Amino acid sequence: MVNIEQFAKRLNILMDYYEISAALLAEKIEVQRSSISHILSGRNKPSLEFVLKILKAFPEVELYWLLNGIGSFPKQAEVKPSAPTLFSEVETSEVKINEPKAAVKQANQEIEHQSKENTDHEIERIVIFYRNGSFKNYTP
Repeated sequence: MVNIEQFAKRLNILMDYYEISAALLAEKIEVQRSSISHILSGRNKPSLEFVLKILKAFPEVELYWLLNGIGSFPKQAEVKPSAPTLFSEVETSEVKINEPKAAVKQANQEIEHQSKENTDHEIERIVIFYRNGSFKNYTP
């Protein structure tokens, strides 16, 4: 749930940052001046349309910061995660290449090995069980 008082404070921060009045903000996001006044006074909650208009007019505003105060304003440049990812990045002088980690390579090798072992087996039938207790039996 959005805290209306905190939302109004963040809206004031936005107006101070851009050095605009409530009237100019209303004009910029194409809403009535009374809408801004009612939100700033705590009389009305911001609508989804209102929030989206702010995000469209001011791309530096983060949604979570505006609604909940989580994040930062103005929006910070995205930073690459420091935690390890599935693919480690290896750069060459010309092209950037993603190389799978050793665990992924090993898992792929095990799957290939298992599928090679099972090639001499033939499927006799396939049975699908449903939650209601029924089933279907397929014979190739």
